[in-house]
Amino acid sequence: MATPKTSGADDIYTAFKHDVNMTAAELEKWLKTEESKSVGQDSGDGTSIGHHSGEHIIKILHKKKADLTPDDEAHMHKVHSYVSRHLAQGPHHQKDVETSPWRYSLMNWGHDPLKK
Repeated sequence: MATPKTSGADDIYTAFKHDVNMTAAELEKWLKTEESKSVGQDSGDGTSIGHHSGEHIIKILHKKKADLTPDDEAHMHKVHSYVSRHLAQGPHHQKDVETSPWRYSLMNWGHDPLKK
């Protein structure tokens, strides 16, 4: 499935909604797991960048589109870039994707590659 183009605010909103396939509740539950905390680059405070991203994504998901701030839109761009890049890198030869760091990292950013 092709990802929508991202030239304007409406486009990034559409791309973000396409990329983030976990609900706020699913993401909140996921971020509390040890698996979530086991992956990602440390942001300097003992929590990964992806984990912080997931927390911001939850806030965005709870907002109405009209209430999104420029900071939210910037984060939506970051999420779209990360998910697109990470999916393209994929675990092409990994047999157990379900428990892979690749999947766990994507889930911190709101995308579960196994979710249909």
